Amino acid sequence: MDTHRVLSWTKDERLNLAGFLDGLDDGDWSVPSLCSGWTVHDVVAHLSLSTRSTLLGTLKAAIRARGDWNRMEFDVARERAARFGPHELIAQIRETAGSARRAPLSSPLDPLTDFLVHGQDIARPLGRTHPMPAEQTVAALQHVVASRFYGAAKRLRGVRLAATDADWSTGDGPAEARGPVGDLLLLATGRPAGLAGLSGPGVERLAAALS
Repeated sequence: MDTHRVLSWTKDERLNLAGFLDGLDDGDWSVPSLCSGWTVHDVVAHLSLSTRSTLLGTLKAAIRARGDWNRMEFDVARERAARFGPHELIAQIRETAGSARRAPLSSPLDPLTDFLVHGQDIARPLGRTHPMPAEQTVAALQHVVASRFYGAAKRLRGVRLAATDADWSTGDGPAEARGPVGDLLLLATGRPAGLAGLSGPGVERLAAALS
């Protein structure tokens, strides 16, 4: 995948999400997101770190969290949400939208994936629509399925996924699950909310894997 193309996609997605966030009401920021225990404010604080994380800072946070990666991410996001208000965080996302800097150990596709998925973590609980561009979402989905970091292989074992709105499929299991590529991406990253848009005999198996 051309890194310049991915960076352009990521910039567009950051700016699109910033525009979406501009339209939220004050009360929306305290609504629980699809990330368990995280508010919308917490998720946006996490996204603002996409171009600001350092290796030293990550190591210190990991030590404080005793090596628990999810705990570390949650603690850092909460701390940042306490420091910065909504408008400040939106401005920070816009300020570095085109930056190639990314979190330590991450790949060029990880920031794009983060913004696509977390955009839905924010929008869906609010009952709002935030469109996911098909080509970018397919690239992110392919990345998630191939990466060990996201744990998709275990989640999707025994199921063939097929997109209904893009030319994409993966897996050779005995059961198939079909749906929009955006819902498949949510599912691959461990979000049960993606099940709502799927159909086929593989849905029950996927639901069990996510429970």
